[in-house]
Amino acid sequence: MLSGSWFIALPVYAAALALGYLLGAIPFGLLLTRLAGEGDIRSIGSGNIGATNVLRTGRKGLAAATLLLDALKGTAAVLAAPLIATNAAPAGDLAVLAGLGAFLGHLFPVWLRFRGGKGVATFIGVLIAFSPLVAVGFGAVWLAAAFTTRYSSVGGLSASAATPLLLWLADQPKAATLFAVMAVITWIKHAPNLKRLAAGTESKIGRRSVGSPPVDDAS
Repeated sequence: MLSGSWFIALPVYAAALALGYLLGAIPFGLLLTRLAGEGDIRSIGSGNIGATNVLRTGRKGLAAATLLLDALKGTAAVLAAPLIATNAAPAGDLAVLAGLGAFLGHLFPVWLRFRGGKGVATFIGVLIAFSPLVAVGFGAVWLAAAFTTRYSSVGGLSASAATPLLLWLADQPKAATLFAVMAVITWIKHAPNLKRLAAGTESKIGRRSVGSPPVDDAS
């Protein structure tokens, strides 16, 4: 039989997940481009609300701001959730739930009919909150894989796959489990990139693709 403390903790856990989701669901790419007079970012390029598609407007500053804010909303969710911790709902568990919520919120924002970005920036933001050192490791793996293959998507996917292992080695098993789940979702969201990699049609860094393949962001 479930203890009374579990029932007390359940609303707190739900609140942490909801807090993360609502922060993650803020579509900064869409908001910033509209405020800058660039229209609806979903109508150009890949239709994605992330920084990569914002860059297609030619506004590097807007793209950088989108990248930063999409990361920070993940960081903010993880850091804020422990503020509502109780004896029955430990801060560490709330941080994990808020991080997952922020990631899912970015991918599936209710305000945009659940059509969001691919989550790499928010993935990094959540990771920074758990371990800045492992976040540096993420960047190192990304750079190494992207530099070796010249594919941005390979860099992001390799780094996401390495993150759970790095967190486990850093003695953060709960965070490692969270990022294992997030990495699987990241790979699923990048299915079109994986298909193009297998077909040899994925765009390389610094090189335009021959012809007009479908536009689809790698991050």
